[in-house]
Amino acid sequence: MKKTERHQIILNEVHLHNRVLLSDLTRSLNVSMDTVRRDLKELDKLKQLKKVHGGAVSNGFNIHADHSREIYEYENKSKIAKKAVSLLNHGDVILISGGSTNLEFARMLPGKMDLTFFTPSLPMAVELLNNASKNYEVHLIGGKLSRDSQLATGGSSVNILSEINADICFLGTGYLDLDKGITELDWEIAQMKRAMVNASKKLVSLTISKKLNTANRFKVCNAFAVDALVTELEPEDEQLKKYQEAGLNLL
Repeated sequence: MKKTERHQIILNEVHLHNRVLLSDLTRSLNVSMDTVRRDLKELDKLKQLKKVHGGAVSNGFNIHADHSREIYEYENKSKIAKKAVSLLNHGDVILISGGSTNLEFARMLPGKMDLTFFTPSLPMAVELLNNASKNYEVHLIGGKLSRDSQLATGGSSVNILSEINADICFLGTGYLDLDKGITELDWEIAQMKRAMVNASKKLVSLTISKKLNTANRFKVCNAFAVDALVTELEPEDEQLKKYQEAGLNLL
């Protein structure tokens, strides 16, 4: 495989999932770890991604609400966010994780509804504060902050979630497969998201269709735990056929 091809595959993965591991890229590209390290170093130098310990993250993965940056699949994420707004009810207590699609949703929140937000995501907390109306309450769930995901993890954050009974959870979804469920590449993040699912009456997954039929190491929950799967596609789209046949609520 030519270097340009490898670079394109790496960029596709980091744009889609925000974060990739060196070991996963080595396996999927079928090259040595040293080759992938060099590729990541070159792409970092070109400012096309950010090389971090053990892998890479997308350039847009930061705590700053920079609306001028290019957002991967922006039009599709905007479609998803608009659909998601229709699921909100006046007075809702909302659990929401991070992720670029969830951030687009936060930018479209209606200002006239009384809403209470709890989030373990530092970028989400910043975005909610930037867009918060006087009718919103925003609570940041504390804990050990993951450098790569910018999400609070660990026992203290999970304990806080055990005391919450949210009306709805908007869960950032990195990987979703009908058989393997929602999964993550990091164990602590998977545990945190599982606690969010358990602390909510209703689970909503906002995800672009490219993330469907993908899976990683650690399970968050079954696909059938999702009360509403929101993509940019129409529910009748052929790409969603097996999810529709399985009885998932598609929006």
